[in-house]
Amino acid sequence: MPDRSGKGIDRRELIMSSIATVGAAAAVAVTAGAASAEDTATPSANPGSGTVYTGDMIQGKKVVSALDVDDLEPGRKHLLYFQGVETPTGHHWYVSVTVARGAKPGKRVVLTSGVHGDEMSSIRTVQTVMNKLDPALMSGTVMAVTDVSRPALESMQRRWPNQGRGVDLIDMNREWPGNENGLTAPSRHAGLLFNRLLRPNADAAIDFHTGTTGFEVTAFNIGETERPEVKAMLDLYPVGQILNMPKAAYPTVLHNAFIDVGIPAFAPEIGAARILNPRMIELFVEGTMNVLKHHGIIGGPMGRTGKDVDVFVGDSAFPILATAGGIVEHLVKLDDKVEPGQKVAIQRNSFGEVVAEYTSAVAGEITGQRSDAMSEPGNPLVFILFNKPGPEEAPVYPE
Repeated sequence: MPDRSGKGIDRRELIMSSIATVGAAAAVAVTAGAASAEDTATPSANPGSGTVYTGDMIQGKKVVSALDVDDLEPGRKHLLYFQGVETPTGHHWYVSVTVARGAKPGKRVVLTSGVHGDEMSSIRTVQTVMNKLDPALMSGTVMAVTDVSRPALESMQRRWPNQGRGVDLIDMNREWPGNENGLTAPSRHAGLLFNRLLRPNADAAIDFHTGTTGFEVTAFNIGETERPEVKAMLDLYPVGQILNMPKAAYPTVLHNAFIDVGIPAFAPEIGAARILNPRMIELFVEGTMNVLKHHGIIGGPMGRTGKDVDVFVGDSAFPILATAGGIVEHLVKLDDKVEPGQKVAIQRNSFGEVVAEYTSAVAGEITGQRSDAMSEPGNPLVFILFNKPGPEEAPVYPE
């Protein structure tokens, strides 16, 4: 009989399942392209080699296939399109780029959003920050790319609908730094953006996200607190949770691709997908403006920071997965503190009978909850931010 105790899952089984999945994917990749360019390709653009204009215009904005922000006129904003990978019909996916180039030289900060196509609050956060900037008063440059995964954004879905042998949904935040001659269009798109747009123009980077469709998260940041230059930025946000996630957990996410090339970076998480959350957006705008002040790009006093809120720092997120199908009722809220053995959710069948009860196996804070009321077995219902007891315990992280 299935285990419906709701006392959590066997973490060793979850980890081994994840390893098996990764191993299977790797085996397919090796079989499909052992002698392919995936292993041997080098970027066709030399980062920092200068701006390349294609000669095209879209809605009055120039199109580039490579960008060096130092080529742009100081003291003003520049609106451009970056030419990404080709579409199945031979056109291109174009990515929106806003550059606020300061009147004086200084640090360069890159802000990205839209890596997942259902993350609206992340996009609006970046737009709001850029609207607040006056390049005439700036020292340095801020570049924003708000629609990294254009095909996913077209239908406001998380993953890129790649046209291979039928439609395959690919998570762009498992593709970085990409490969310009890779086996899929998303891999090539990531390679083009990273080599020709993002990496050459960043001294620091922030990659904004939200929860995924059907799963809501609280306001928190993901980053390595052991890296002083990253921790300094994390501490400037007035949000109550930080997930101290080592790079090894998800090496192919965008902020870790920046880390790999020596650029300090982290990832904010801003509530639910597919909606705008004005309260959370305000917090992350304030924190990002603090980061720009920290780097000397803009002046003025700091806003609220982590010193003004009760910040809980955890190094792992414990998942509670559904063991049954039915309607989910949460008994706790986002940010609530929980203890081991505390009941956090119940599930009812079509008759209204309770078919499963779910309890926490750890002490921590609620960092994510399923927002869709219905669930089938295996769906994440709750993530609890906590600190694992020791190095022998392998960490588990949210999707």
